[in-house]
Amino acid sequence: MPTNIYHERQTRQLCALHTLNNLFQGQQSYTKEQLDQICNDLSPNVWINPHRSPLGLGNYDINVIMTALQMRNCEAVWFDKRKDPSCIDLNAIVGFILNVPSDYKFAFVTLPLQKRHWIAIRRIDDKYYNLDSKLREPECIGVETDLLSYLRAQLDTNKKELFVIVEKTTATSDQQNPIWLKAATNGKGAEHINGKDRVRIPSQLDTQ
Repeated sequence: MPTNIYHERQTRQLCALHTLNNLFQGQQSYTKEQLDQICNDLSPNVWINPHRSPLGLGNYDINVIMTALQMRNCEAVWFDKRKDPSCIDLNAIVGFILNVPSDYKFAFVTLPLQKRHWIAIRRIDDKYYNLDSKLREPECIGVETDLLSYLRAQLDTNKKELFVIVEKTTATSDQQNPIWLKAATNGKGAEHINGKDRVRIPSQLDTQ
């Protein structure tokens, strides 16, 4: 495994922060203060901000991630899991953010509750890596065929959602068709998301 892989480990409820920094490999890393400010900008003058934990521990929602991505001239596209991941042009994207259910734990006890967890996946050199902040170290997924098999397995459930992260210049063409989709499927299999708008995708992603 390459020694130059940047990998933040999980602290508190900051997996959204870790996911963003792992996705961009620590280059001009985001801070908790930046994400908190985004929350305040999205919902100013409120006692309890709906985009983060009321205790201030993190737990940022999807709208915070979308806005943070725009700070790096990137956008996210929700991938329609009815399509096969092979329709994605992997050379035209930054990486992926996967949203999965996660158990609540107190000490060594698992509570009968669930929250959402964010995971960054991207290519480094010629391999793809799972940069989950809950892992001790990055997990090598493998080459392109391995990645596609991995994504198929992850999306074979209604409980997980995949976001394709692209630079704004490659999000759409002049005809509003996603450039990152291969020609045979261009315009199908994804929904563009603007970070300035509230997300209109599965409601369970409103909180992590």
